[in-house]
Amino acid sequence: MVGPVLLLVAGLLAAPARPELSVMTWNVCAGTNSACPLYRAGALELAQSIGGYAIKNGPPDVIFLQEFCTGAAGTLELWLEQRTGRAWTVGSWGLTSHDGTPYACHPDRLGRPRGAQSIAVAVAGDAAAFEVHPLPAPPWYVKRAVLCATVPARKVRACGTHLSSGRADDDWQPGAPYRTRQIRRLLEIAAEPGHRTILGGDLNVAPPDSGYGAAAGRRAVAPLYRAYQECDQRGARRTGRWTREGKKLDYLFAPKGTVRSCRVARDVTLSDHKPVHVKVAL
Repeated sequence: MVGPVLLLVAGLLAAPARPELSVMTWNVCAGTNSACPLYRAGALELAQSIGGYAIKNGPPDVIFLQEFCTGAAGTLELWLEQRTGRAWTVGSWGLTSHDGTPYACHPDRLGRPRGAQSIAVAVAGDAAAFEVHPLPAPPWYVKRAVLCATVPARKVRACGTHLSSGRADDDWQPGAPYRTRQIRRLLEIAAEPGHRTILGGDLNVAPPDSGYGAAAGRRAVAPLYRAYQECDQRGARRTGRWTREGKKLDYLFAPKGTVRSCRVARDVTLSDHKPVHVKVAL
């Protein structure tokens, strides 16, 4: 009996590891906030700072960025390729103001334009098809959208976004009407038959069971928890560690039961937001 048991154990040990996808989201605060270190950083500095952090503990397969700048997308793509030895594709969508003009990042320290403040999705290794889907947004402030990358080789759909805030110049009305509609639309956009969906970004709402933030925002995000598992969720409690000034605003959602690990990088000081990392079983 010893021989078969040993063979069985050896077979289990030799079984190939279940494939997984590593995803990071980070609001890098590079565009218009003068209190952040990457404000007015040039394209190369942005690429070095964002890419350098991303690959420090092993590069993720997908990166969601918010408050990035469209003018740095190509530089970030090249930097990642040179440092990781993998092919990368960086898709970037620039926000527009209510009148249709680009919502510009402030010029860099040498006065050079940096494009529009943007959301970005970066994909490593496999070919990806990118789509931009507009979201309902207040007509008096910036437009919002979801940027999705579909990766056929992995049967993955990765969607990143930056939703409206509750500030007086944005989604300020009672009931958070625009964020409520944005999240409802995000759920529709992210679903892709035959693909595993990972979605997230800076949602500008507090988790449903957090006990802080506006109640309307907490209600608005609840449907995402019903459909998916949030990276930092603890059991049935719908909350997680803070990502900006004591509050959780940054999220990564994956199919329920697929989250292998989650990390909030509290030691990162390049932005007013903390990066969030998830590993998802495929």
